[in-house]
Amino acid sequence: MKDLTLSAPLPAREIRRGPRLSAGQRYFLLSWLVPVLLVLAWEAASRAGLIRAQVLPPPSSVLNTAWDMIASGDLFRHLGASLLRAAAGFAVGGALGFAFGVLTGFSRLAHALFDRPIQMIRAIPFLALLPLVIVWFGVDEIGKIFLVALAVFFPIYVNTVLGIRQIDPKLLEVARVAGLTRLATVRRIVLPGAMPSVLTGVRYSLATAWLALVIAETLATTSGIGFLAMDAREFLQTDVIVLAIVIYAVIGVAADALARALERRLLGWHPNFAKEAQR
Repeated sequence: MKDLTLSAPLPAREIRRGPRLSAGQRYFLLSWLVPVLLVLAWEAASRAGLIRAQVLPPPSSVLNTAWDMIASGDLFRHLGASLLRAAAGFAVGGALGFAFGVLTGFSRLAHALFDRPIQMIRAIPFLALLPLVIVWFGVDEIGKIFLVALAVFFPIYVNTVLGIRQIDPKLLEVARVAGLTRLATVRRIVLPGAMPSVLTGVRYSLATAWLALVIAETLATTSGIGFLAMDAREFLQTDVIVLAIVIYAVIGVAADALARALERRLLGWHPNFAKEAQR
């Protein structure tokens, strides 16, 4: 006879559930917890009268100011000017930093000729160079791009040289035994091995680029986020000043996220970055 007994109900743990967040998604949401709590506490303290609006306006006031500037088009005009300067300076400084880093990393002669002067210039603060930049380029766009390019050059240069010098000698020996040419060794072993350090330099240079841009936009100019903040200071518009600071912070987060995405794409072969990409 056939077994007519009813099948036992499924255990509770086997009941199908909806999609769950991955570990990477949970940590991403957790990373925004503290900033959100700080903004909420800031708004609450402002509404309670603990923080005067003239000293630090509430986030709602800053948001209204941003909306008004978006409606008038002023915010996009200033933001576009700053982004163009940062992009141009990053392209010039990054290309030169990588080129000189590869040159001094591979050649002891180039290292002896160029490294010490580069390190001496790297130690000079941007503010000390500002009067000389004005003498050289005036107050035109070239001077601002020059300061950004100079700020970008050094992190990429230092990390490129460091990455090349830290290549495992055993890998170079394997390349020699395998009969790889010098060009093939550089392309298949040296540059991929140095890439984590190079991309670390890119992340640092993205931060220093905006730092240099703030200084550069204090020169005689009529556009840019730095100009927006300096102009607002003259009229004691603290909401505009705070808005400029928030824009810099948002751009910094976006630039860092872009650098991380670049790392995951270019370093998919690396065990550490491969694990991060799978999360």
